[in-house]
Parts: sequence; structure tokens; C-alpha cells
Amino acid sequence: MDLIFTLTVAVFFTVGFYLMLSRHNIRILIGIAIFGNAVNLTIFTAGRITRLAPPIIPIDADALAAGTANPLPQALILTAIVISFSFFAFLLVLAFRTYQELGTDDTDDMRVAEPKNEGLPPLGY
Repeated sequence: MDLIFTLTVAVFFTVGFYLMLSRHNIRILIGIAIFGNAVNLTIFTAGRITRLAPPIIPIDADALAAGTANPLPQALILTAIVISFSFFAFLLVLAFRTYQELGTDDTDDMRVAEPKNEGLPPLGY
């Protein structure tokens, strides 16, 4: 089971990284979302995926029994999901406003500081 999750995480990281190298904002945003899911799956896999025993400490014990899943990564993933969703929502609004102002989502065409039709800046003084 861990091998399947490891391969899935590797595919998610690869696809997310590939999409983040794109020229278009919407592909970059989808790549960031997939990359965030890959990080969450990595944390989840690190916490041992098992259904043998629930992560509940019995009354007469001081620690978890051997072979139980660690509940801390699951709690961290819940927090990471909320943070990544809010980050994605912020980037989506930012990309939408950029599209409204500039009329394009191609990063090569977003040349406000250096327009295409102007010459090069002075090379010496």
C-alpha cells in the first residue's frame, strides 16, 4: 500500500511541477493545487497508513500500541488543506484581477514594466 501512495505522490509532484513551469496563469494555479495535494499525501504517508488498530490509548497504557497509525500527521493535513485552499483562492482572485487589468493570462504578454514596442534601456551612463 505504501508503494502505491509513493508512486501517486511522485506522479503528483511531477505533474504539479510541470504545470508550474507553464506560461499561462491558470495552469500555474492548477499546478500549485496539485503540488499542495502531493505534499499532503507525503505527510499522510509518513504517518503510517494502517487499519489494524485505531490510534486510541487504552486506560491502562501510557502510549499507543505498536502498529497504530500516528494521528498527528492527520491533524497536520487538515490544517494544511485549509491553508492551501485559502492560498489557492487568493491566487485565483489575483490571477483573475490580472486578467481583467491586462487582458491576458500569458506571462510573456504581461510586460507592463518593459513593453514590447519600446527599445532597450540605456546600457551605460
